Amino acid sequence: MTINNTLKSKVAVVIVPLPAQGHLNQLLHLSHLIAAYGIPVHYAGSASHNRQVKVRCNGWESESLTKIQFHDFELPPYDSPPPNVDLISFPHHLLPLFKASMHLRQPVSVLLQQLSGKFNRVIVIHDLVMAYVVQDVKLIPNGETYSFNPVSAFYNFLYSWISIPDKEKPFQLDSKDIPEGIPPEDDGFSTQDMTEFFLNQMKFLGFESGWIFNTSRIIEGRYVQLLERLPTTKSQRNYFALGPFNPVKIKSESMKNRHQCLNWLDKQGKDSVIYVSFGSTISLTDDQITELANGLERCGEKFIWVLRRADPNDIFTEADKVKKPQLHADYEERVKDRGIIVRDWAPQLEILAHPSVGGFMSHCGWNSCMESISMGVPVVAWPMHSDQPKNAFLVSNVLKIGVMVREWEHRGEIVKSITIENAVKTLMASQEGKEIKMRAANIGEAVRGSVAEGGASNLERDAFISHISR
Repeated sequence: MTINNTLKSKVAVVIVPLPAQGHLNQLLHLSHLIAAYGIPVHYAGSASHNRQVKVRCNGWESESLTKIQFHDFELPPYDSPPPNVDLISFPHHLLPLFKASMHLRQPVSVLLQQLSGKFNRVIVIHDLVMAYVVQDVKLIPNGETYSFNPVSAFYNFLYSWISIPDKEKPFQLDSKDIPEGIPPEDDGFSTQDMTEFFLNQMKFLGFESGWIFNTSRIIEGRYVQLLERLPTTKSQRNYFALGPFNPVKIKSESMKNRHQCLNWLDKQGKDSVIYVSFGSTISLTDDQITELANGLERCGEKFIWVLRRADPNDIFTEADKVKKPQLHADYEERVKDRGIIVRDWAPQLEILAHPSVGGFMSHCGWNSCMESISMGVPVVAWPMHSDQPKNAFLVSNVLKIGVMVREWEHRGEIVKSITIENAVKTLMASQEGKEIKMRAANIGEAVRGSVAEGGASNLERDAFISHISR
């Protein structure tokens, strides 16, 4: 961090996240990174979701939150159905919350007006899907926006490239840029209502000064470069690969507050445990849970399994809407010598950073992918919806640091225990798995090196801070 301290009073940054855990968390990590340069950071969201992201903050010392100013706004009442439980498990229960969040436009506009009188420049970094909320920055002469794209550069490039008619493609791609077998865009990725909501947000883009990605050029440099060449995105001018946003040197909680699963991990051998978690928007069916339980039991490997339903819209007031998943009565007793079940929120970064963890069975949300990659942990990929199928392909087929549980075209089928068993054994107990683990470890080391002094991501962060502080 080589930025001159005289910049501190010149610029303020306002962060506007989408109120879903993976989005909230990524932008809280970014808030920490920016605050470390001595720049005032204002994190603007609903009171409930600000509380949520603070409670679940992982990897930073707790006092680091005092360096960020949270603005707790209220949302109007909205219908809030419970999370759906199905094989693809797309979180369409979040749509009423997302629509209600559009009412943040007025309080955010007031905040921007207040800050514009106190600072030379007001920089707004908003989730791509919160473009409507920040549109009034155009009325502030010293305001400027940057869109945070919460997905991989790989996914973003493919989405942009496919939308260009063949006759208008601006350049030719190498075969290695788009390998065969990439899951196609179809109705398995989203729902019509949610897609329409996202597309409506895109109408309010176009005046931003740049796009920010939670990635590293070490991982996705080729796809960032390809994005920069697309004529449809040249108006954005600047692309910033500032990731990984998450810390790579983990500040563990004190022993008194330490999660019990970490104490269990302390007793296990190096790289001997597979961590199983499907994020905050996935609710497996009871039949799928049974198959997963049997697969983990039969594979013979040690495991930590975070077994929970998807988050409701408000995790503090709607917890009773979420029916807790159940296992066979004696299951935990049968596996107690090599597996534990976590039924609450788990400290994922601390788990992935633990030397005993040698694999991560994941839905491949981009937040989880970046955390796993930065810790050098290979992935057993089980995508469910949204950008996850392409993230899983990136991890398993492009970076070659993971194995697929099942192909995307079979997403409507129950994954049987034998399939799960074989995927885990491939990663944890085969020669192929050893090679995958070695590649993951090497990429993780390179990514961690990129955020050290003089590393690629560190230099890009410095360049971004200089850019917004000019």
